[in-house]
Amino acid sequence: MKLLRITAEGLPLFKGKLDLDFYAQQRIAEEQKESLYRLFSNVYLNPSTGIIGINASGKTSVLKVVLLALEIINNEPINHIETRDILGNAKKVVLNVYFYSEKTNDICRLETVIASRQGRSEQKNYSIISESLWEKSADEVNTRKAMLDFSRKNPIVNRDDREEFLSDDVSILIARNKKTKEHIRIVNLLKYTDQNILPFSEDIPESVITFLDPTVEWLHFDKNESKPLVRLKFRGEDEILLNNQAELNRYLSSGTIKGMITFTLAQEVLRDGGYLVVDEIENHFNKEIVSTLMRFFMDTRLNKNGGSLIFSTHYPELLDEYDRNDSIYITRNRSGITAENLSNILRRNDIKKSDAYKSGFLNGTTPTYEANMQLKKSIAASLV
Repeated sequence: MKLLRITAEGLPLFKGKLDLDFYAQQRIAEEQKESLYRLFSNVYLNPSTGIIGINASGKTSVLKVVLLALEIINNEPINHIETRDILGNAKKVVLNVYFYSEKTNDICRLETVIASRQGRSEQKNYSIISESLWEKSADEVNTRKAMLDFSRKNPIVNRDDREEFLSDDVSILIARNKKTKEHIRIVNLLKYTDQNILPFSEDIPESVITFLDPTVEWLHFDKNESKPLVRLKFRGEDEILLNNQAELNRYLSSGTIKGMITFTLAQEVLRDGGYLVVDEIENHFNKEIVSTLMRFFMDTRLNKNGGSLIFSTHYPELLDEYDRNDSIYITRNRSGITAENLSNILRRNDIKKSDAYKSGFLNGTTPTYEANMQLKKSIAASLV
């Protein structure tokens, strides 16, 4: 399954309707097709989507909504989803997820209405109070504009109270997924934004290690012992034995460890398809490492199964990696979070995106003059 669009209404932190598209909306030049993933006809996916904004503008919150939508259509109970906290105390959230099924060549729309309820503990519980599924063949679609229009279609399935064997926090889509045997590979790296401990004990590909730190000769995990050992060797040095992955922080930089996590899992998504979601992608990395990761996903020779990288960043220079504007979202927080597609603001693709962002031309992408002056006065006063 490939995400086409997500809309969400009723989320407490957001202002109005959140609307995210993951397919190429602008005109597609012939030379750009090499960096996009073709679904059918003239419909292409953006394999790398960047979300940028100033501090506290809502970037992480947008990623949480994306992960929530992905997990729901992947049969995960809402009350087990890590990012369900984005629902807050919402009385009613209307979530629409549009996706393409490569197995059946269908475009689907799933509308899920979610409500919060107080559980026995302080933790919120969520239930699906209504749900509908629409479906149409991709062969019916003549234009990208008409692709997501289901106004002339009736739902093929509606949720009702007679589904006694279906948990109230599991989507009705589970029946379709079981029939078509569809499953999405979802890699959620939000928890590793500021935490760098290897979450797995498999050997790291040598190419990944050399790319990140050429002084490391090998890194192996010995699984034959009752207590697993980590074997680390630098070139020209004796092997170092460690008792657990956490001890690697004494010998390897935080960037190297984060890179091992990110690139190892990225390799799996590039191989099998799926989604790699990274918050503050530039943390512990230099620009070239991040740019390399983005380029891997935008290279159809490597990314043959349409794997997607969805990330947030503070660094506008990363935007210049894109030839297009429709794969970039600008977040702002003015009495509520909004996310606006850059193609709606910047019509031309040939304008340098980082310059437009840093100049303030895009509105709300730099701290305000008033906030700047207030901070300056505060620092000056503290020095007296």
